[in-house]
Amino acid sequence: MTAQAEADTAAGAGSEHPGPAPGPTPTPGPGTTPATAAGTHTNDAGTDPGSATDPAPGRTAILRAARRAFALRPYAEVTLRGIAADAGVSASLIVKRFGSKEQLFTAVADFGPAADALFTAPLPELGRHMVRTLVGQRRAQQGDPLLRVVFSLGISDERSLLRDRFQEQITGRLTALLTGPDAALRAELIAAQLLGLGATLSIHRTGAASTAPPEQLADLYAPALQRLLEG
Repeated sequence: MTAQAEADTAAGAGSEHPGPAPGPTPTPGPGTTPATAAGTHTNDAGTDPGSATDPAPGRTAILRAARRAFALRPYAEVTLRGIAADAGVSASLIVKRFGSKEQLFTAVADFGPAADALFTAPLPELGRHMVRTLVGQRRAQQGDPLLRVVFSLGISDERSLLRDRFQEQITGRLTALLTGPDAALRAELIAAQLLGLGATLSIHRTGAASTAPPEQLADLYAPALQRLLEG
């Protein structure tokens, strides 16, 4: 898998679902901006294509594009203009939604929503719930809710915030949920298994697991998670 494909998966935009190829740039007509003439579909509200179900129009596309950008390039080289072009929105919409590049990166580094979805089940049912939720989110969003943290490995620039947030919001929250001995160690191993599941599903994009029902994946994968959860 290429770095671009890995970044697409971590960003929530699977490379197996490429967007349409760009066509020729039409000549702007009356009331048409250069951006819309170029096919970026930016309107007065700055909404992106397919954002009808987006509670904050453009936000999902911006976050996906930002995750790709920060995964593939050093923080200092990422620009709001470049993210806007990738997302098909105006740079002013990014400023409206997030304020600045720093604030946008803070949103990219936020694993809180993923933790809320993964960990909202009673402890005796949590192993199965985590597997079903991770698989379901990957299939619904064409991307993994956790894998972007791997792009911070060995990085000393601002992207190290991804590691800090992951440790706080995923591993730390897991530790707090567990009882019994070695809670911190068990939490780290659970996080490793969740990342491993996501990485394996990304590697075997067309393999047996890609079409297996979430319940079947939970039957096979959740017992090991549940043993760590219960100590």
